[in-house]
Amino acid sequence: MSRFEIGLWSFPVLLLLIFLRVPIGVAMGIVGFGGAYLLNGNAIMMLSQLKHLTYGDFSSYSFSIIPLFLLMGHFATLGGMSAALFKAAETWLGHRKGGVAMAAVGACAGFGAICGSSLATAATMGKTALPELKRYGYSGRLATGALAAGGTLGILIPPSVILVIYAMLAEENIAKLFVAAFVPGLLAALGYMLCISIYVRLHPESCGGRDRAAWSERLTALVKVWPVLAIFTAVVGGIYLGIFTPTEAAALGAAGTGVVALVTGGLTWRRAGEAFLDTAASTGMIFIILIGAKIFNNFLALSGLPMAAAGWAEGLTLSPWLILLAVLLMYLAFGCVMDSLSMIFLTIPILYPIMAGLDFGLSPDEFGLWFGIIVLIVVEVGLITPPVGMNLFIINALDTDVPISETFKGTLPFVLTDLIRVAFLVAFPVLTLGLVRVIF
Repeated sequence: MSRFEIGLWSFPVLLLLIFLRVPIGVAMGIVGFGGAYLLNGNAIMMLSQLKHLTYGDFSSYSFSIIPLFLLMGHFATLGGMSAALFKAAETWLGHRKGGVAMAAVGACAGFGAICGSSLATAATMGKTALPELKRYGYSGRLATGALAAGGTLGILIPPSVILVIYAMLAEENIAKLFVAAFVPGLLAALGYMLCISIYVRLHPESCGGRDRAAWSERLTALVKVWPVLAIFTAVVGGIYLGIFTPTEAAALGAAGTGVVALVTGGLTWRRAGEAFLDTAASTGMIFIILIGAKIFNNFLALSGLPMAAAGWAEGLTLSPWLILLAVLLMYLAFGCVMDSLSMIFLTIPILYPIMAGLDFGLSPDEFGLWFGIIVLIVVEVGLITPPVGMNLFIINALDTDVPISETFKGTLPFVLTDLIRVAFLVAFPVLTLGLVRVIF
């Protein structure tokens, strides 16, 4: 086989290993090493890369932002911020038709603003909101579907770990990406609430009612979320205003949530140790995927596949918009079998140069921001699409009385909402770029 054919065949081999339950980082490393051996006839070059590949990447100061944002999410959970957010949203929205489910989505958006991880947002808010949804007579389908979808907001609403990783891979400005994600993230939360409102009117039996909360109860609940607002303002506002670098802001956020958790009594020595261990485990998982993706992408570069693909795309007479549609459909397909981190690590180094070479009427900087937000939203959809939608399994595990098939069905209206949102963001780039143009 030619070098190009070896590179092409690596993808079905990689998917086969994933289907065989080989961890994605390990699978990419195996295929990368094996492919390089076939291309060079020996493994000396790839083995020599290991001398500098891990150190060269993991010694980067920028990567410290990942464990800091993850630790921030753990401390926020221990500080009871998830419960405070849900209680505040419930007192303001709970009396409406489907209001408790809307409150769960709103709380997910708020928690995503201090967490940065979709899986952590889904797990934390699921523990907080599911008992209340069941208490007020919400069907298992609607309750689990709304929480699984709401959990995906953690991937988009800044600060977001996935946004940080995309910024590093595409060499984009993290602060500008956070600004670009603000309006799409807000549209996502509002879109999910509108979806719930429509759903409960079509299926009135799927939800119960809740009495309107008194104004005193609303204001008391609102006051209790001030730590969330303060930390979000300090972290994101500090980045926007140039007071902190993203890494410094992440450190401030982790310290702030840690202090809140300590004051509220949620942070003990044992729980602090568990939070640090969980953060280390999650960071290690991300870094293993990163090193596997590096090995695999180095092999692809040797095969010449990315350059050939870029030349092929530029030579097509098709509209760039059709090519973009094909890429987004590919991401939807990948989302059925891969997790979000793996998709970003595997595809961005290959697809970003190809797409950047097409003419969408945007400057290179604006294209990187716009394309990144669109890709992350489609990746977000992968978190709630079977058979590997991680949020589906996390939420379903919290309520074993609901069959997984019901959770799948419950997320379908939210998937449709996501697809409509993607169409709007593709058709109107100003929704993503307008705030960036104003601030920067």
